[in-house]
Amino acid sequence: MEERIQKLMAQAGLGSRRECEKLIANGRVSVNGRRATLGDKADPTTDTIVVNGRTIKPLQTEAIYVALHKPKGVLSSLEDEMEEGRTTVRDLVPLPGHLYPVGRLDKQSTGLILMTNDGDLAHKLTHPRYGHEKTYKVIVEGRISQEALEKWRAGIYLDGRKTIPAQITVIQQDVSFTRLEIVMREGRKRQIRRVANMLGFPVTQLVREKIGPLTLGNLKLGDWRHLTEKEVAALKAVVASAKAKSPRRKPGGQSAKQAGKKPGGRKPTNQPQTGSRKKGGRSGGKRGSKKR
Repeated sequence: MEERIQKLMAQAGLGSRRECEKLIANGRVSVNGRRATLGDKADPTTDTIVVNGRTIKPLQTEAIYVALHKPKGVLSSLEDEMEEGRTTVRDLVPLPGHLYPVGRLDKQSTGLILMTNDGDLAHKLTHPRYGHEKTYKVIVEGRISQEALEKWRAGIYLDGRKTIPAQITVIQQDVSFTRLEIVMREGRKRQIRRVANMLGFPVTQLVREKIGPLTLGNLKLGDWRHLTEKEVAALKAVVASAKAKSPRRKPGGQSAKQAGKKPGGRKPTNQPQTGSRKKGGRSGGKRGSKKR
């Protein structure tokens, strides 16, 4: 049975689907001697898939799922790219095989990291279009204002793109600090810290407590454990029930929302009409129009 090459690579433990897609895009993957491209499929029982000169075996006999409590100062990566002898999350889990982290935490943050060789599960838990929730306990400097909280909840522009709305609950507040619980459906690089800095309330502590239904619980800093069958089943159930969320597009690359603004397009409902109606436009005497 044919599958997308990045999925077969992930099953072989070469990284998440996103990481495998990068290998394909960089020309480091071939199928039956031909350079692979994104979108290609292969049958692992009949086709030969080669990555960086090594033939891979996509089908694994055992899937591994590990919960790790990442300490401060540990890198959320498989190796120290700077080669400075820094500790990585992989160093803390002495199991054979190719395990990789699901979702990263910056060096100064602590909390739950899922380590697995199940590339399909990892991809769907981390990709923002699937919208899986991650829960953080965060302490920021100062007494955060209601105005700042509302901006944070609604979304802030980072690198020219607005963040997805977040659920933010104030747990404790004092003159010098505010303790928050933040539930997010995306995870850009250092997103919480960057948004907090932009609003003027820098983060002093950040702990990830949940990834979907998986919780950190009483796991001590630096410790790890295998997930229970029940936990694995819960993660797979969440992944199976999730549908990829992407904006509806009209022909020509426009989203449904943008297309609704074009003449002849379907107008958004429950929105007041502005005074910029063109001459010759239809009268506003129908339901929903109001005199100003």
